[in-house]
Amino acid sequence: MIAFLSRRLLTLALTAWLATLVVFVVLDVLPGDPALLMLGTEARPDTLAALRHQMGLDLPAWQRYAVWLGGMLTGDFGISFTYNRPVTALIAERLVITLPLAALALLLSTIIALPLGLFAAARHDRPGDWAVMAFGQIGIAVPNFWFAILLILGFSVQLGWFAAGGFPGWEAGAGPALKALVLPAVALALPEAAILARVTRSAVLDTMREDYVRTALAKGVSGWTIMIRHVLPNALIPISTVLGLQFAFLIAGAVVVENVFTLPGLGRLVYQAISQRDLIVVRSVVVLLAVFVVMVNFLVDVAYAVIDPRPRVET
Repeated sequence: MIAFLSRRLLTLALTAWLATLVVFVVLDVLPGDPALLMLGTEARPDTLAALRHQMGLDLPAWQRYAVWLGGMLTGDFGISFTYNRPVTALIAERLVITLPLAALALLLSTIIALPLGLFAAARHDRPGDWAVMAFGQIGIAVPNFWFAILLILGFSVQLGWFAAGGFPGWEAGAGPALKALVLPAVALALPEAAILARVTRSAVLDTMREDYVRTALAKGVSGWTIMIRHVLPNALIPISTVLGLQFAFLIAGAVVVENVFTLPGLGRLVYQAISQRDLIVVRSVVVLLAVFVVMVNFLVDVAYAVIDPRPRVET
């Protein structure tokens, strides 16, 4: 187990380092002047020189990279050009919205998808299975921002049950804050639930073909007891893989939905930083999201080893 975790940790560290290197090369080393891009072509020369000095552009590339990487390792992501505030503080403020939003969307996706996947597998090649597969096709094909617009029209404009956007802040209480996240979470959860339902169906169907399932059926164990106690636990490896990847995607991919609902989360911060050409914020958030995805993949690998000991023995 220690050797298994050591290899995974080494892979995590190497992947995270490569992510920082790629982002730095794309934004700081490739031809072009980041300071000129941020200030525009009409900027005064002294203003350009001051920004170049602030960003360290007057230093060699390797030195700039070393300073930037060292700062990130100590929690110093630099100062935002637009907000004139530490990027670390900006990210921390936005994560307290994006993380609960992603967690709520993942919870809703799981609650919707697992029963649907089990139901479709139990009704294989029957109308119930076809209906679930149709839901999966629609959910995958329709973008989440369109779901978001429909939810606003239905539950905000027509029914008035939820606000059309905005966030009251956690200081207003957990109830109002979570209520503001419900519609964005549903918009994010529906496409992910469609994918997870299809994966659950396939994993359960594969597990149902195992000998121990046929033995349990021959002993007279009821179908749903077999499904819950024997089939689902043994189908969790592909399901846990998709769940981990979905959580990472919900963190990194909530840009559009957060903008539709005007939520001041991490996705909206990225969108605003790009529109305002604040490359200091953009590169920091991109690296943070890349590292987060790598860490989630590591946790999925650890979950493999807990659910099924064979991966850590064979790899």
